[in-house]
Amino acid sequence: MRILHILNHVRKTGNGIVNVAVDLACLQAKNQYEVGIASLGGDYEPLLATYGVKHFTLNQTRRPLNLIQTIATYRALIQTFRPDIVHAHMMTGVLLARAFRGGSSYHLVATVHNEFQRSAVLMGVADRVIAVSDAVAQSMQQRGIPQQKLRVVRNGTLNSPRTRPLQEYEPLLLKRPAITTVAGMYQRKGIRELIEAFGQVAPKFPDVHLYLVGDGPDRLMFETQAQQSGFGDRIHFERFQPEPQRYLLSTDIFVLASHKDPSPLVIPEAREAGCAIVASSVDGIPEALAYGEAGLLVAPNDSSALAKQLVTLLQNSTELNIWKQKSVTNLDELRVERVSNETLEVYKELTSRL
Repeated sequence: MRILHILNHVRKTGNGIVNVAVDLACLQAKNQYEVGIASLGGDYEPLLATYGVKHFTLNQTRRPLNLIQTIATYRALIQTFRPDIVHAHMMTGVLLARAFRGGSSYHLVATVHNEFQRSAVLMGVADRVIAVSDAVAQSMQQRGIPQQKLRVVRNGTLNSPRTRPLQEYEPLLLKRPAITTVAGMYQRKGIRELIEAFGQVAPKFPDVHLYLVGDGPDRLMFETQAQQSGFGDRIHFERFQPEPQRYLLSTDIFVLASHKDPSPLVIPEAREAGCAIVASSVDGIPEALAYGEAGLLVAPNDSSALAKQLVTLLQNSTELNIWKQKSVTNLDELRVERVSNETLEVYKELTSRL
């Protein structure tokens, strides 16, 4: 089987879509399939080459003149690589692969990583649509994607070819107790509510510190909020970190306060690191936390509810340790091998009809 993944780039920026696609490509090549990635390129190209994944340059920038060249490049690539499966991970790629199949007989698979975007419904033009959580599948079905097209393959990132074994990371010396989030600096990630919750917690626990690991367009707004909270000296903006595991290994409580989050890859990483976890009960987060068995769930957009759970854990070391132990239970479902195997089953379902 020849498999071609299409995505915008393969840069190391913490982009979950890129990380999932790179993991799949590497594991598929490791299992002796012929695999290619078409993208604008980036830092992961050497890793892909190590696994035998071919990289083809494809610039999908949506400008009229560039799109003409993109179409020509894609047609030539299809004739050369002759894929059995084209797996598109973003909207432009799936439309390109659907519209310019030409005489090729490949099957088109699309993964919906961010169903909250309006354009996600366009992923439904594929022959099979993979949803990264049950919540995403339900949302896509409500938006008109036929149930017979949908398949659920939940995200998992443990044992990723992109990372080292957890024990090889050196934990950072954070100020403890440490509350940490690893997230883009966007309002939809609930950073505002997390800072508000910390403002309620900090007066009761003078030694607690908050670490915000990530970058994004709303960072300056959050930095201003942190300074105005009166606890800015205990709120640390760490920007994007290529090895968040070093933070997680020294974290007492990991928080993900997202308003929307289809299936965050950081939840498996926080669980493997043994953090107690408090997260919003939205989209695919409950599934990643075994519906509350591996972490505490709170309503989104509710800083008071979040603060209450943080206080409960911080004031009771026994309770904190119980939730740390719960987070590392039953991790097998969060491994990349399971994701790769289930994705291959979707491919085989289509290719068996050739």
